[in-house]
Amino acid sequence: MMRRQMFENRIRGIGDDGVANLLEYIMISGILMILLVITMLTVNSAIMEHPAEQLSYYAFTDIGNGISTRIVDIYTIAPENGTIVSRFDIPDDVLGRDYFVRVASAGENQEIVVYRDRVTSTISLAGIGASKGVSGNTTGSGLNRITYNSTGVS
Repeated sequence: MMRRQMFENRIRGIGDDGVANLLEYIMISGILMILLVITMLTVNSAIMEHPAEQLSYYAFTDIGNGISTRIVDIYTIAPENGTIVSRFDIPDDVLGRDYFVRVASAGENQEIVVYRDRVTSTISLAGIGASKGVSGNTTGSGLNRITYNSTGVS
């Protein structure tokens, strides 16, 4: 009897099997789309931005150490009277983006700060901070120069 009624319902077009399958498909597809959107939003910061910022930090530290070494070298050979100009080249960009270099005082210490957006590397200018004043700004593009003038004015 039961089989006969199911058969008659199919002939007449009565049944919920097709609608239930369609609703199940729509609900599962919607949930998967939401999970895909969440994954897309988190992948960018977790897989791309954070490693790029770490790499930039290490590159900025290397650049700052190189500039610090050049400044200390200039001051070690500086004459009592006279001027020395040294030109040097640093990378034009790090990971395809520009950056800035600032040499300034931080209390008694001299610091070289290499920065861009959220990434900053600060390097202490060891050895000359107490005796010689150092200041200036530059970017990575082009040749840069360090000028020492014994009168204190360049």
